[in-house]
Amino acid sequence: MRYDDVVIGAGHNGLTAAAYLARAGRRVLVLERSGQVGGAAVSVRAFEGVDARLSRYAYLVSLLPGQIITDLELDVRLVRRRFSSYTPVPGDPTGGVLVDTADPAATREGFRRLTGDDAAHDGWTRFYDRMARLAERVHPTVLEPLRSRSDMRALSGDDALFDALTERPISELIESVTDDDTLRGIIATDALIGTFASLDDPALRQNICLLYHLVGGGTGDWDVPVGGMGAVTDALARTATEAGATIQTGAEVTAVDPSTREVSWPGGSARADHVLAACAPTVLNDLLSRAGAPPIRTEQDVEGAQLKVNLLLTRLPRLRDGSTDPRAAFAGTFHVNEGYRQLNEAYAAVLAGRVPDLPPCEVYCHTLTDRSILGPSLHDTDAQTLTVFGLHFPARLFRVDNTAVTREAVSATIRSIDSVLAEPIEDLLVRDTAGNPCIEARSPVDLEESLGLPGGNIWHRSLQWPWADSADEVGTWGVETPHEGLLIAGAGARRGGGVSGIPGHNAARAVLARLGVDR
Repeated sequence: MRYDDVVIGAGHNGLTAAAYLARAGRRVLVLERSGQVGGAAVSVRAFEGVDARLSRYAYLVSLLPGQIITDLELDVRLVRRRFSSYTPVPGDPTGGVLVDTADPAATREGFRRLTGDDAAHDGWTRFYDRMARLAERVHPTVLEPLRSRSDMRALSGDDALFDALTERPISELIESVTDDDTLRGIIATDALIGTFASLDDPALRQNICLLYHLVGGGTGDWDVPVGGMGAVTDALARTATEAGATIQTGAEVTAVDPSTREVSWPGGSARADHVLAACAPTVLNDLLSRAGAPPIRTEQDVEGAQLKVNLLLTRLPRLRDGSTDPRAAFAGTFHVNEGYRQLNEAYAAVLAGRVPDLPPCEVYCHTLTDRSILGPSLHDTDAQTLTVFGLHFPARLFRVDNTAVTREAVSATIRSIDSVLAEPIEDLLVRDTAGNPCIEARSPVDLEESLGLPGGNIWHRSLQWPWADSADEVGTWGVETPHEGLLIAGAGARRGGGVSGIPGHNAARAVLARLGVDR
């Protein structure tokens, strides 16, 4: 078979690339190893006989540009969360900090109760105002050819902030914002999502992670996809197929020959002008090696570092902090044992090969914003879904015995959550039709096995700065490889990571630019 373009992987980036190319009149084939589209951005009925569709893996949207939604005319609705975060104060079971974007005065008062004056809130506001201005300028560039670092520095309009973010460990910047341990921890968590690193790491992986988390959409807001994450990829798949793309599921690619651009899978093969790999770079390297071709590059760090736990509750749990409404606390990001000191202690524990006693984690309730993911039997009840994202859980911890360590990690994480609640969360779990509690967990090893993510890395590899790393990269799309006609279209591309569609867009634009097509 012959196609203009073959896309490997029907995750959201692969579907984005296919949609752009098909709408430009290209003959496109998308190959997906699983039985459904979506990759990590899917909605599933996770519990037997229970009418709830959870965003099992990816669960919030930050980096998806509005331009992609507009260009592809996607039937997608994203809802902004009113409450940014709630954080119980470590060591003070009755204290908590609620960041309410709709009520700055209430947020200021919460900071004052925590620290005793307005200095911490003033420093916090200055920092996030500066980051917002940086985001407004950086984010539009992610859908353009790469600029140089010096150009991006000039564009940022804040040389001091840009240098602090890109040249020195993020701990220095965080510690300059406030001396309060709880508030430092709130900032620091965004530097550690899926990234196993010290806040003092001279490699600055934590700095890049923080930038990505605060730059999304030009605002840094994390939005809720109505209908669950599967609604996003379903919309992309519809757009691609309506434009003429062919999506073949159950087709696991086994080899890619870059010289002929032939892609093989059990029972078939196809040649194309371009091959767009929306899989991880290490997966692509394996496919190239099977065809006797050299790798695109050597990956130094592909280890993931998170524990994902999904729960379905009969109702929201009561908080030890009786002054905060649980509906407000769980509507944003609920920080659990994520003080600055606690984050550092958890990192040290894992380096020593131990599951932390009270692992730092974040909890979010999708159904407080969007109850459409619950079926008729649950929609009008008090039932709520909870997503838990555990930090500092690298793949190395689980490789010795994934089943046993996952069990230990989940138990410790539940214990951590219970430490800030007024009642055990397990007492509130819905039971499935077999009588089992509605809770499931996914370690990095599980993500590697089920989704093909090397090391369970949700970013496919370490995130990269969203600008050119060298002079010869300036003006490229950050998706090119040494093999002509072979492009990276997944999270492993420069400006990859997160549910964004950016690598898929940029890979498609690179193809169309070579053909002299403007859009």
